[in-house]
Amino acid sequence: DLFFKIIVPRNFRLLEELEKGEKGLGDGTCSYGLADDDLLMHNWHATILGPPHSVHENRIYSLKIYCGESYPDAPPTVQFVSRINLPSVNPQNGKVESSRLPCLAQWRRTYSLETVLTELRREMATIGRKLPQPAEGTSF
Repeated sequence: DLFFKIIVPRNFRLLEELEKGEKGLGDGTCSYGLADDDLLMHNWHATILGPPHSVHENRIYSLKIYCGESYPDAPPTVQFVSRINLPSVNPQNGKVESSRLPCLAQWRRTYSLETVLTELRREMATIGRKLPQPAEGTSF
């Protein structure tokens, strides 16, 4: 038996993610899309709706995502535009510290932007559920 491992090229993978992200994920709590007319699909923007029954409820968080040339083999760089207090987020600049968010720390090619946004929202609903937050509407 011959086994072929098909590796989807970066731009096909990102086009697939773009289509999915623009539709809104599952229950619509996270969405993402291209930030500009960048044909190389490096710069993305995303939103996360704060989870209910947490200090994040009724808040909408904006993020910037950068997918480098080696994505999806290497994780994207993620940065909050909206101020937020979470263990995985650097309080000075809003960057998500990859060593502090499990899906970025143990990145796999099968992970996607959806994986990262979903895990950040899960962190808001668990560890960050009761952490005091900056005033709504403030940015980094």
